[in-house]
Amino acid sequence: MAIFDIFSKRQKKLRGETPDVYQYDRLPDALRVQIVHAMCDALGGPNDRPNQNCWKFISEMLCREYGLFALPTARQHGQRDFADEVINFFLQTEDLEQALDVVELCFRAVDRISRETQYLWRNNSNEIADASIDELNKRFQEHGVGYQFVNGEILRIDSQLLHAEVVKPALRLLESKSYAGPQQEFLKAHEHYRHGNSKEALNECLKSFESLMKAICAKRKWTVTGKETASSLIKVCMDNGLIPAFWQTQFTSLKSLLEAAVPTGRNNLAGHGQGAEPTVVPDYLVAYMLHMTGACLVFLATAEQHL
Repeated sequence: MAIFDIFSKRQKKLRGETPDVYQYDRLPDALRVQIVHAMCDALGGPNDRPNQNCWKFISEMLCREYGLFALPTARQHGQRDFADEVINFFLQTEDLEQALDVVELCFRAVDRISRETQYLWRNNSNEIADASIDELNKRFQEHGVGYQFVNGEILRIDSQLLHAEVVKPALRLLESKSYAGPQQEFLKAHEHYRHGNSKEALNECLKSFESLMKAICAKRKWTVTGKETASSLIKVCMDNGLIPAFWQTQFTSLKSLLEAAVPTGRNNLAGHGQGAEPTVVPDYLVAYMLHMTGACLVFLATAEQHL
């Protein structure tokens, strides 16, 4: 359903009451209710019996992962309504990551299951699914909550511009089967970032960067042993004309820039033993590395497309 710019919203904007920076530690109650409306548009809501199998799967998946036999919101007596259980669990849980688990699982179902014509026997199921996902992401943005649903995952974002210009294009370029490995690693980097696993995020950044170059080499049948470092892979790509010669000549520091962008940060912060004192990697540095990795992936994948 479309999002309306109602009077109260306009007044809040005029008073400067709308958030201009992202927060990551809570989902406001109003946002949760709006998310429920969006997911029910596509999946159907409580008491919609044809849709109970989908909601049952979501409920059972959460229970398995949390080590529960039933969600705390499950009815103790009478016939269970799985949509009601999941929705109420989402509305009531104080654990942010659990709330985001529900959002991710439900909108994966929106993206994959609700598109099937027989799900609700609707001719416009694709349009409804797209509108539901679009509303979710716009609601996140409207409330200044720094998450988005992209490619089946909830990703933390720090800059809407960088997310739109770097992260989403990177994921879109990596959608082909040839690039499944680097895409998975880039998504893992975001997942680690969301959970505060800074060093693991940096390691996945380097993996995705190296995996993309290996995939390009395999696709183009360029000779590699499979044991190359990032620096060696960059050299192979350069030697085989991934970047036109005149660009290489003009920008003599291009190779150095690529070498320094992802590998150096990862090696210095997370690639080796930390010694006697624990190494603390600040979130802002991890965010920088994620955006730098995304920029490098877009650059390399687009260059390969133009060969």
